[in-house]
Amino acid sequence: MRLLLLVRAYQVNGHMKAKLDPLGLEEREIPEDLTPGLYGFSEADLDREFFLGVWRMSGFLSENRPVQTLRAILSRLEQAYCGTIGYEYMHIADRDKCNWLRDKIETPTPRQYNSERRVVIYDRLTWSTQFENFLATKWTTAKRFGLEGAESLIPGMKEMFDRAADLGVENIVIGMPHRGRLNVLGNVVRKPLRQIFSEFSGGTRPVDEVGLYTGTGDVKYHLGTSYDRPTRGGKHLHLSLLANPSHLEAVDPVVMGKTRAKQYYTKDESRTKNMGILIHGDGSFAGQGVVYETLHLSALPNYCTGGTVHIVVNNQVAFTTDPRAGRSSQYCTDVAKALDAPIFHVNADDIEAVVHVCELAAEWRQTFHSDVVVDLVCYRRFGHNEIDEPSFTQPKMYKVIRSHPSSLQIYQEKLVESGQVTKEDIDKIQKKVSSILNEEFEASKEYIPQKRDWLASHWTGFKSPEQISRIRNTGVKPEILKNVGKAISTFPENFKPHRGVKRVYEQRAQMIESGEGIDWGLGEALAFATLVVEGNHVRLSGQDVERGTFSHRHSVLHDQETGKEYCPLDHLTMNQDPEMFTVSNSSLSEFGVLGFELGYSMENPNSLVIWEAQFGDFANGAQVMFDQFISSGEAKWLRQTGLVVLLPHGYDGQGPEHSSGRLERFLQMSDDNPFVIPEMDPTLRKQIQECNWQIVNVTTPANYFHVLRRQIHRDFRKPLIVMAPKNLLRHKKCVSNLSEFDDVKGHPGFDKQGTRFKRLIKDQSGHSDLEEGIRRLVLCSGKVYYELDEERQKSGTNDIAICRMEQLCPFPYDLIQRELKRYPNAEIVWCQEEPMNMGAYQYIAPRLCTAMKALNRGSFNDIKYVGRLPSAATATGFYQLHVKEQTDLVHKALQPDPITPILP
Repeated sequence: MRLLLLVRAYQVNGHMKAKLDPLGLEEREIPEDLTPGLYGFSEADLDREFFLGVWRMSGFLSENRPVQTLRAILSRLEQAYCGTIGYEYMHIADRDKCNWLRDKIETPTPRQYNSERRVVIYDRLTWSTQFENFLATKWTTAKRFGLEGAESLIPGMKEMFDRAADLGVENIVIGMPHRGRLNVLGNVVRKPLRQIFSEFSGGTRPVDEVGLYTGTGDVKYHLGTSYDRPTRGGKHLHLSLLANPSHLEAVDPVVMGKTRAKQYYTKDESRTKNMGILIHGDGSFAGQGVVYETLHLSALPNYCTGGTVHIVVNNQVAFTTDPRAGRSSQYCTDVAKALDAPIFHVNADDIEAVVHVCELAAEWRQTFHSDVVVDLVCYRRFGHNEIDEPSFTQPKMYKVIRSHPSSLQIYQEKLVESGQVTKEDIDKIQKKVSSILNEEFEASKEYIPQKRDWLASHWTGFKSPEQISRIRNTGVKPEILKNVGKAISTFPENFKPHRGVKRVYEQRAQMIESGEGIDWGLGEALAFATLVVEGNHVRLSGQDVERGTFSHRHSVLHDQETGKEYCPLDHLTMNQDPEMFTVSNSSLSEFGVLGFELGYSMENPNSLVIWEAQFGDFANGAQVMFDQFISSGEAKWLRQTGLVVLLPHGYDGQGPEHSSGRLERFLQMSDDNPFVIPEMDPTLRKQIQECNWQIVNVTTPANYFHVLRRQIHRDFRKPLIVMAPKNLLRHKKCVSNLSEFDDVKGHPGFDKQGTRFKRLIKDQSGHSDLEEGIRRLVLCSGKVYYELDEERQKSGTNDIAICRMEQLCPFPYDLIQRELKRYPNAEIVWCQEEPMNMGAYQYIAPRLCTAMKALNRGSFNDIKYVGRLPSAATATGFYQLHVKEQTDLVHKALQPDPITPILP
């Protein structure tokens, strides 16, 4: 029994005694429970024989192990748990998983690689090392965030990928920070070295290709790519390295989302053909909250990817911060213990140990379909980048590093000593690598990028902003609307939903039957249903989206007696793929879940991927995603996405955290020029293609239906930000007729071009093309329209026109000018609910001014502002004050006297 406790102590704490630090600087206290004396064993017991067999255990404790001496047992325990690998797995509650690992760790035959295999490992380590040396020689002052001190990452990754391919993996999606990225691009993903060297020399813009676009570009150590590469075992792997910003760990959920999408499109239900790999830094893995958000998506039904392999490149310093100041835990990887993930700490100078744990990680992932962590304990030979001085803050560490041999030198000596590889073999490999690097460097001088790298195979035929894309109609045949309408408003006979939900579905069936009064929830469901029957994948995710924050969606019904679930949108066609329409409540995360959906949307254009915030106010928890990826990703990395973001927004008196989706921030990030009117002819218009995203504040169910369908029915993709309604979900006036959804000529939605999204909805008072008697034109957006219209009817005012701007960005210059011409004598007013420093005013004013100047309708001073005064908080927390402010602004917009301009 005492011996069993000692064995267990090594399994639990052996890693604390392992020789993990290549620099030998780490001072760790060896746990007392690894001392045999604690269990009553003395020197005299070392040669005593013991039998250790325990039922249903593996490794040392398995039933079929022979009798061994205490000395042999201790020696093997030291070898298994206290060498250059530290294993942490005893926090895992599952006995089978622990037994599997014990078998791998404790089996007496030590790791032995034959001479052929060792030559391959050496060759890969040579490529990794010489690549960095070559760049350092050719570009001495360039920032490249090299891998010096962690060169064994490259052979480790390659061996992991070879093993994964042998075990059935076909696609690998990689996310990683800037350190070592160029080396991974060149040596693991196989991006042509001449292209990398050309980018170092300043590069050239691609030429001679129709529709190529180059965007603003990004620094070379942020760029992504994808290639097919052969493996040692004769298989082929498709590798995608995602582009990412300097915001560490922000790419993590994006990788998971893209991996999950690949699994959907390749019908990889076992999740064994597509795998995600995330490479982390030690400081960021412990410090960035999105790591935890991403880890906690790993076992959720609609976010699971069958396990991610995490590799931490552990420099033992984060920029200039020592671990003791950067984390509270023993290891930077301790956060992964919350997931029951095994953690393999390995000394990066022992290349064969690195290869072993990388292969073991691939085997774990393919066996148990869950996350695993490799902690590559290494060092950074230079500073944070090559021109940084690390001795300012880590003098002791860098004194040791200066005289420390590289892992290549260490392995070289080991191989020559073993007699398996000769000095001649080594020189031959070194010369081969050196000559290829020089050849590629020479070729880089003439290199001109020709390949249209921005599109994956699924995206063939999609247009860049330089190519005009035809505007398509989004109306649907009336009979299809009726059929899908029936399917989405019924449930099985023996199903017993909540009576309130049953009433909602009965009302929906009535709306479809009569073709009148279609509300927001049904309009959205019709958009989803029509896209699904056309063969498109629809995925909606976010907090509480199945029911909807405001109980308006009810896309998943719950039987009140059995608890069973039923989703009508899963039953639109015969034998419908259960994931074709996916609606999923997410974990309570913004950053992680939005990142996941962004990654998902980037895999295939024929999918409508939507993330909905619980309230728009909470979206800023994912601000990095909006700033670094969604608003600028296409410009920086030439990658399109049609992601839709729904942000419930509107002033209802719910206080400063439940009123605003921060519309102003999205508009401020828009890249359209406020002083230039672009080409607005419908046949030549590329306005949306040339803009970084679209921002809408829609006011009718039919228009919402069309804006969602528009995302799919065109041959380019742009993110869509929707300021989604709250009280309009049940507003008696916020309804549409079914005839506004169809494609029948003469129906209300059908205009000169057909049925499609209306960027601006003109005044609904039946005005002619010229109305000289109208004294004021009120332009607004969102729900304030209904309040203005109600007050106008109540007061009997008929000389004020109210137009709704449904699409704010890009700005609908043509339609605004049409309305300005219609009302030549009207005073021009912008009315909004938000304070002056928020909402759309700051964005609208200069563009409206540009439209007015082109028609000689005045200048900036002629735009009158009606709305709340500037404020630090988005809204008041006092309901009575909210009501007063709202009433005042509505009355002011409709007052009989002219409105005073802002500027005196």
